[in-house]
Amino acid sequence: MLTYEQVTKSEAIRTYITRADESLVALGYTEHSFSHVVHVAQTAGYILETLGFDERTIELAKIAGYLHDIGNLVNRKDHSQSGAVMAWSILNDMGCDPAEIATIVTAIGNHDEGTGVPVNPVAAALILADKADVRRSRVRNQDISTFDIHDRVNYSVKKSQMKINEEKTLVKLKLTVDTQYGSVMDYFEIFMNRMILCRKAAEKLGLQFKLIINEQQLI
Repeated sequence: MLTYEQVTKSEAIRTYITRADESLVALGYTEHSFSHVVHVAQTAGYILETLGFDERTIELAKIAGYLHDIGNLVNRKDHSQSGAVMAWSILNDMGCDPAEIATIVTAIGNHDEGTGVPVNPVAAALILADKADVRRSRVRNQDISTFDIHDRVNYSVKKSQMKINEEKTLVKLKLTVDTQYGSVMDYFEIFMNRMILCRKAAEKLGLQFKLIINEQQLI
């Protein structure tokens, strides 16, 4: 069976992730390279592990997390769909089981808020993990005076943490925001659709989604 470790060691996959992120650099987007995809993979794994899913499903979620943004190599627009097609080809060539490819491809193809739907637990975990990765270190623009709203919002987040409660009834995204750089309203302006998708993903996993900013519950 194909493992997460094997996927992370593939030079071809590493090249695709690197080159996809180079395209986003040119477009002025936040970081979508190894820091992001590894964080998403680990968070997706944490979510399903905490909820008691089997080891193989957890492994598939981590693989999906690592591969989820390679579609940016093709184009930012519809990158979830192009990434899913790329992942199918890559995983098929690596000898992955078709049923497992199907799960991973479905998750990747449904992770973006424009068209995504949490159709299975792996897709739901990927959505939550991806949308939770908001942090200052993802901002590449070093000139604060030229920040757009995405830069301001990401730069304002000093700490981001996603946790499931002990009763396994709630998943909380807790953000510590420095309002000197971005307001809570700025966050909602660009992330409302993402938070709605997170709520749906949480529901798929039998959880309630809570957004907490500076210790204030907002969703």
